[in-house]
Amino acid sequence: MMKIQIGAVLAMAATLGAGNAQPAANNIETHLAAAKAAAQFDFTGTLARVCIAPQTGPGRDVAPAPAPPRANWITEPGKVFDNLYFVGTKIHSSWALVGNQGIILIDTLFDYATDDSIIQGLRKVGLDPANIKYVIVSHAHGDHVGGAKMIQDRFKPHLVLTGTDWDSISASQNQYPNGKPTRDIAATDGQVITLGDVSVRLVTTPGHTPGTLSFLFDVKDNGKPLTVAYSGGTAFNFINEVPHFDTYIASQRKMAEAAAWANATVLISNHSEFDQAVTKLRLIQTRKMGEPHPFEIGKDAVARYFKVTDECAQVARAKLQ
Repeated sequence: MMKIQIGAVLAMAATLGAGNAQPAANNIETHLAAAKAAAQFDFTGTLARVCIAPQTGPGRDVAPAPAPPRANWITEPGKVFDNLYFVGTKIHSSWALVGNQGIILIDTLFDYATDDSIIQGLRKVGLDPANIKYVIVSHAHGDHVGGAKMIQDRFKPHLVLTGTDWDSISASQNQYPNGKPTRDIAATDGQVITLGDVSVRLVTTPGHTPGTLSFLFDVKDNGKPLTVAYSGGTAFNFINEVPHFDTYIASQRKMAEAAAWANATVLISNHSEFDQAVTKLRLIQTRKMGEPHPFEIGKDAVARYFKVTDECAQVARAKLQ
């Protein structure tokens, strides 16, 4: 299913910001209206986070905050597709793609949640965490890479991030008080991580961090093959200036085109507020034979997700001008 030429995706048709003569206020309202139209009722969390109340700057190189009470984040793991499992928290997501030669784990949560949610979560759904062979991290923020060292130390999988995000881990003085993961595979655009009969295609989508990765991979729903588009970085917690938003917008358009090439009909992310993962997991548990899968939203809806992030970034960009 996932036949995609990343070279074609790299050809960006749009020239950002050129010849824009609209008054700033009208321009902002135009992009905001387009974002709302694209969000509909599917992506209200994404709309709220990046259009209505966006973050406005990068985090500092400081030690992570103390772990919140366990009851605030713990949730049950579950089977999402025949070969994909959710092992995240109420807020942050981690996913286990299971093949005939082991597990590809996508994102690793804050380290305080890694044992309970990922390691014990895999065991609860009947999987052995010792079978994790690859860990792919979308970007080097603590809520996604924090548990990478624990997984790496215990089970010795290969760990995949972009070189720029590996560099940010190396440069940090304070964000990894329990130690940093050991540098391993430096991801490249279009690279495919294959483990037996499952694979993940990496799409570099810089913006959220300089080395953010998004993904394309196939799953099965009662044997029916589907393609997933995984959005690796969404919020605007970077230096808010026009060049950074230009990079972010180009990445959203790139991933939108990549998802279209791959015929992706499933959209997932690493924050439940963006894809409603925790709610949809509960819906799966009551799903009856013949009912649509909660995560299978269709090709057009996947496209609308990246339209929301694109238009919201243009709102923020226009405000700077």
